[in-house]
Amino acid sequence: MEISIRNYNIDDTDVILEIINYNILNSTALYDYTIRTIEQQKAIFDDKLKKGFPIIVAESNNEVVGFGFYSEFRFREAYKFTVEHSVYAHPNHLGKGIGKLILTKLIELAKAQKLHTMIGVIDSENTSSIEFHEKFGFQTVGIIKETGFKFDRWLHSVFVQKML
Repeated sequence: MEISIRNYNIDDTDVILEIINYNILNSTALYDYTIRTIEQQKAIFDDKLKKGFPIIVAESNNEVVGFGFYSEFRFREAYKFTVEHSVYAHPNHLGKGIGKLILTKLIELAKAQKLHTMIGVIDSENTSSIEFHEKFGFQTVGIIKETGFKFDRWLHSVFVQKML
């Protein structure tokens, strides 16, 4: 399976929304309860692009199989060199190296934008994502207990960080 990485375009939104909504309904990767509409997702991405943040997609055989982006970590000016990222693979294409390609490209783009540090916020139950990030040099820098409530249980947020 050959995978290429390219910039997002609005035509990708349907498949990206499918990935996001799958994770909302079936995982703790997103702490949302309600699936998003196409209009909501387009607005979210439009805001990120207007602020100069990248959104990239992984593609195989002209099919979007994953995506990733980063944007502000916090909204105060002094945080402008820190970004929080997200990486998702389509549920039918997990374990094929898609996340690795996306995160590699996001790190490259962040360095090119002269950013200083990249943050990931991962549910503590998602140990495979924590281990995945460790392979890229991310370190766990904090765990905030019971920050989310989903699927009738309290969830803990693990903060991972990579100095760029």
